[in-house]
Amino acid sequence: MSETIIKYDGALKKTLQPVKSHGSAPAFFSAWDIHAYYGESYIVQGVSFDIHEGEIVALLGRNGAGKTSTLRAISRTDSPQVTRGEIWLDHEPLHDMKSFQASRAGLALVPEDRRIIPGLTVQENLELAQIEGKPGWSIERLYELFPRLGERKDQIGVTMSGGEQQMLAVARALAKDIKLLLLDEPYEGLAPVIVHEIEKTLEDIKKLGITTIIVEQNAIAALHLADRAIIMDSGQIVFDGTAQEVLDNAELRQEYLAI
Repeated sequence: MSETIIKYDGALKKTLQPVKSHGSAPAFFSAWDIHAYYGESYIVQGVSFDIHEGEIVALLGRNGAGKTSTLRAISRTDSPQVTRGEIWLDHEPLHDMKSFQASRAGLALVPEDRRIIPGLTVQENLELAQIEGKPGWSIERLYELFPRLGERKDQIGVTMSGGEQQMLAVARALAKDIKLLLLDEPYEGLAPVIVHEIEKTLEDIKKLGITTIIVEQNAIAALHLADRAIIMDSGQIVFDGTAQEVLDNAELRQEYLAI
């Protein structure tokens, strides 16, 4: 069993929640009892949660709480090392997959550093992201969602502004046959006016019903976008409820988010 803290009747109440039994996942996405390490450092300590299709979840917490590590564990990157747990997406097990296999299964991670491919144009970055035999969004549709990218389709991607590169990173994820979008610090290092543009883009994505997990230090912005909020502290989940509950609870925000 894993210990968590949940919001209950207007107060914080500690409770024990059993990890779900093995078998077919009941939700569109499920993480069950995930444990992960960087070397000997125990970073993710028994994390479990479900996400319904079309839901946007803000994964929040102070620096070092384990948010990005959880995102990386879900996306099956080589680091951190996941030692235990199950990850399911649309009833398909991802926990034994490599990152490229999880990508083909419909999971797309937009990392904090964006990883735009040097030397390639916007158009070439998008074309390279498409998976043969598993078409995602057409490039024409992506340019409708991101008109600025269409204007710069022949520009080398890494020469664009930070906000434009973030748009390209998100568009590149959508170019796959995507089921779950993972966003790691999408507002990091961007000027406020650019953050507003990215917020509008993410709101447009939300209207399209794309299931999303967003890790973001700008917690208020993430909460206004999200349906649900999951708060982590010291590698464990301490709250899982609606985003509005967090916005309405100053005690909870101060204790775990320092806002």
